[in-house]
Amino acid sequence: MSALIIFGLLLVLMLTGMPISISLGLTVLIFLFTMTQVPIESVALKLFTGIEKFEIMAIPFFILAGNFLTHGGVARRMIHFATAMVGHWHGGLGLGGVLACALFAAVSGSSPATVVAIGAILLPAMVKQGFPNKFGAGVITTSGALGILIPPSIVMVMYSVSTNTSVGALFMAGVMPGLLLAAFLGFTTWYRAQKFNYPRMPRASWKARLIAFKDAIWGLLLIVVVMGGIYSGMFTPTEAAAMSAVYAFIVAVFVYQDLRLKDVPRVLLNSANMSAMLLYIITNAVLFSFLLTHENIPQTMADYMMGTGVGVIGFLIMANILMLIAGNFMEPSSIVLILAPILFPIAMQLGIDPVHFGIVMVVNMEVGMCHPPVGLNLYVASGITRMGITELTVAVWPWLFSMLVFLVLVTYWPGLSLWLPRTMGML
Repeated sequence: MSALIIFGLLLVLMLTGMPISISLGLTVLIFLFTMTQVPIESVALKLFTGIEKFEIMAIPFFILAGNFLTHGGVARRMIHFATAMVGHWHGGLGLGGVLACALFAAVSGSSPATVVAIGAILLPAMVKQGFPNKFGAGVITTSGALGILIPPSIVMVMYSVSTNTSVGALFMAGVMPGLLLAAFLGFTTWYRAQKFNYPRMPRASWKARLIAFKDAIWGLLLIVVVMGGIYSGMFTPTEAAAMSAVYAFIVAVFVYQDLRLKDVPRVLLNSANMSAMLLYIITNAVLFSFLLTHENIPQTMADYMMGTGVGVIGFLIMANILMLIAGNFMEPSSIVLILAPILFPIAMQLGIDPVHFGIVMVVNMEVGMCHPPVGLNLYVASGITRMGITELTVAVWPWLFSMLVFLVLVTYWPGLSLWLPRTMGML
């Protein structure tokens, strides 16, 4: 009964158009003050202990690094390098966009930032070369979602905070699925470009490719700084986030010199605004998780599902459907923070690896970012392409279908996610 009241209240508040963070907080306060005898002191204590986790500090640092890179010319150089490598194939600029999104995802940790940074430069070039606007929009909208799967990933940090799963293991587990999804999206791009005979670029010489690589090397080295630092044991994922922010500042301001010192305060302010929004969501989600735990809802649901005899396959089907439905109404951070405390205990009882389940959740978030009505990438891409959400939804469906096929693959093939962290001795 408590579960119905809590989720019913949350749904009613969300349907009023209230932001998800405020809806979460009000749901908790209304239920606690009217239907329980929980001392307000324990709520305040849980609030502070729930958000004083060291891993949370990684979020503002990764956001800051992504903003420095977005404004610092790194994206333009990555696009140049990517198109030099694959531009001579069918749909060359589109394939370059997929590769550039994968590279930028590996330094930004954010999906919307990847769409903005790559799309704002690449889409006008694709239209100028003769590609239909819908084709370019479909490529960038879906490829930008790689930003939350290829490490470092802010969504993975949030899953780690919610479930106490190793951030380092999650980052390493995202590498192989991220590369394979990029291959899926690249194949879809190539197939449609070949089918409709879209333009291709002249083959770049190896000298031109080397020059493009040297021009992009400072941005690409951030991948080595973050991932190499974590897995060599030099610093923790949170310390790697701080290092990435410092490195991105140096590259943008002093190496590439595309960002002036007088523009730095604006970047800092934008990063602070985004960080504050995410941390406010986390704060309210911590309270919501506390309420669910206090009412014993996750354990009750786990016992019920175990009693029905549902197996791993059946649970994963239901979990995927639930997360895809949630993607229609909420953005990824909220979905992870709300559903992880509910689904995670059931997954553990069924013997599902926590790292594998985290990757399944992240891939669901990727799909959710690319379909209406609240797909964040759709709205970001809409602002760049000047296309309506309905038109953009039609444009992304071939790539969205390939993402759904990939979701089934990553869900039922745990080895895809777990092979690399096991090889690295992290599991």
